[in-house]
Amino acid sequence: MRTKSQAMVSAGAAALLSVWLAGCMVGPNYKRPQVAPPPAYRGADNAVTDAAQTASVGDQNWATVFQEPELQDLIRTALKNNYDVQIAAKRVLEQQAQVKITRAAEFPTLSGGGTGLGAELPNSLGNQVGSNPLADGSFSFSAAWTPDFWGQYRRATEGARATLLQQVWAQRAVRMSVVQQVATAYFTIRALDRQLEISQETVKIRQQSVDLTKRLTDGGSSPLSDLRQAEESLYTATSEIPQLEQQIQEEENALRLLLGQDPGTVAHTDPHALDPVPQALPTGIPSQLLERRPDILEAEEQLINANAQIGVAKAQFFPQLSISASAGLGGDEWSNLFDPGGHTVYGIGSLTQAIFEGGKLKGQLNLAKAQKEEMVLNYQKTIKGAFRDVSNALITVNKTRATREQQERLVASAEDASRLARMRYQGGATSYLEVLTTDATLYSAQLNLVTAQQNEALSLVTLYDALGGGWQE
Repeated sequence: MRTKSQAMVSAGAAALLSVWLAGCMVGPNYKRPQVAPPPAYRGADNAVTDAAQTASVGDQNWATVFQEPELQDLIRTALKNNYDVQIAAKRVLEQQAQVKITRAAEFPTLSGGGTGLGAELPNSLGNQVGSNPLADGSFSFSAAWTPDFWGQYRRATEGARATLLQQVWAQRAVRMSVVQQVATAYFTIRALDRQLEISQETVKIRQQSVDLTKRLTDGGSSPLSDLRQAEESLYTATSEIPQLEQQIQEEENALRLLLGQDPGTVAHTDPHALDPVPQALPTGIPSQLLERRPDILEAEEQLINANAQIGVAKAQFFPQLSISASAGLGGDEWSNLFDPGGHTVYGIGSLTQAIFEGGKLKGQLNLAKAQKEEMVLNYQKTIKGAFRDVSNALITVNKTRATREQQERLVASAEDASRLARMRYQGGATSYLEVLTTDATLYSAQLNLVTAQQNEALSLVTLYDALGGGWQE
């Protein structure tokens, strides 16, 4: 029997061994590469106060950014039914299972089995059945374990977990993309709706001009050329209507696909969809982008996995110890099948060390190191690209707002010029050509104003996406 001191020594040795096994992992531990962010985004509004600089529209839920009830319903449906979102969710589940598979290599395996044979033969004297049984059977258990002395399996598990998080961030990137695509499609449809309304109103006005010009021509007050010019102006507007209707229906079908639905109509009647974008939108500081944008975090998890693979490759250079053990019970009669006296136990331990692999191990290590260096560059590139995206989005917000404001002034002037030209024509002070020219200018300016309003609305979508918003629940 062991003494108390011997038991304490054994327990201490076991504890030290477990600590050593846990701590001995070859290969570098991950350290995030240093990337110096710019002090501020180019194109940011200087009017934003210092107190608001840490806040960002990218931290807000999509329902706070896009407040149109119709659009919110569409986004909500898309996030539930979109096929890309569902596929991304399945990939996360797949990688969760892969982590379990990879981690299983760290633990011993245990298996068991048994065989049995039984029969009853006739009694040789009385020719009766049942008095001379024969039996043979065995039960066996086996276990095997390869201790992870060098951290090969733990590094592999570390890499698998990084890949799992990579899939999680990829799923969030898909959610973010779906929000962006739905909002873009919705604002595009609302712009087409407005252009269709303008074209239909223009057709009514130009039809009235054709009717008036026809009366004047029939009465001899206007030449036939005025009538033909009025008709050309009318048909220019009427030809736009079927094209706009076609674009609306195609955009609806595209939006329905995002919703995971068959082609059909969608609700798009909100009158405030193309309202001006709020000014001085908070963007936060550039360093926050590293913790918010899914593509940056996905690239970092790829880097973590590549770093872990270096440890897996290095562990191949060291000896590998394999331990196996088996135990069994058996007998030739059912009565002594489980008799402890018939048991057998044996164990085997083997130690292997690679001596010559033709450069394979060295090549694997060099490959892992090169892949990590590639992932470092990819991570840095992704960050720089994110800073560029935000800067471009901020510039777009500011410039599309300025364009929309100037286009509004142009429409106001064109409306007044068209009104004055009609008055002058009716008073005989000018030719009908001036009416046609001012009318065409007004029509074009109205359509361009809608395009400017659409671009401004889409600039908010682009900025929100660039700041890493849209994946939040």
